[in-house]
Amino acid sequence: MSTDEQLKNMVRNKYSHIATQPKATNQAACCGAGNCSTEVYNIMSDDYSQLDGYQTDADLGLGCGLPTQFAQIKPGNTVIDLGCGAGNDCFVAAHETGTTGQVIGIDFTPAMLEKARINAQKRGLQNVIFKEGDIEKMPLKNNIADVVISNCVLNLVPNKQGVFQEIFRVLKPGGHFSISDVVLVGHLPHSLQQAAEMYAGCISGAIQKNDYLHLITANGFTNVTIQKEKIIVLPADILAQYLTTDQIADFQNGQTGIYSITVFAQKPSTACCTPGTGCS
Repeated sequence: MSTDEQLKNMVRNKYSHIATQPKATNQAACCGAGNCSTEVYNIMSDDYSQLDGYQTDADLGLGCGLPTQFAQIKPGNTVIDLGCGAGNDCFVAAHETGTTGQVIGIDFTPAMLEKARINAQKRGLQNVIFKEGDIEKMPLKNNIADVVISNCVLNLVPNKQGVFQEIFRVLKPGGHFSISDVVLVGHLPHSLQQAAEMYAGCISGAIQKNDYLHLITANGFTNVTIQKEKIIVLPADILAQYLTTDQIADFQNGQTGIYSITVFAQKPSTACCTPGTGCS
């Protein structure tokens, strides 16, 4: 069994390579990991092109939703993007928050951060900064963000409890998050669950939908709302890399569902810390 640190290193190494791949390659694989499907050209990602602030160079096709579309970002807000990649959601958020606000992108893959900074420099954006860091322990002070966003990242993190604690910590009282992520209903076949490509591909690291929502409420958030939900269908030519023909049929006809959900939740206006951690 891999340790948390081994999983993180595997994800960091995979995403260093994924950062160099074209969008079309990433879309035809599961978050850019593993071999591409020839059956489906876009397995997970949504179309950003109609959103103001969208930058083609920053879109690597790695998301599973459009959290910035639902994040209710206002002019002057401070926004944090967890696992910012090449900056795609940051630049859309920067358009929403305007020059009076600020967007902070956090990622632990240097190759992604390099692309994000180049993209910001090209456009002369002064209200976006990028920080290298682990989203389980953000390099940020308490109570600084109005909004936290993230797109298909928490499924990659072994300690999801720690991430939700950190989100609660950095949000201002009354602040909120909008996060797109992959969750499960039912259990994956063992060989899919154990595949490194499926972990880096945002699948095998996903947890049960009900457990995911429970983690949010258990960490003190209120007004938990699913803003969007869609099923993710893994094409047979991807499944064939891990399952036999009979196993593929059982999986496709079974009760297991892989979903992308975009979830909104709010930090209570009277809160100062995550329940049980003590206020600092």
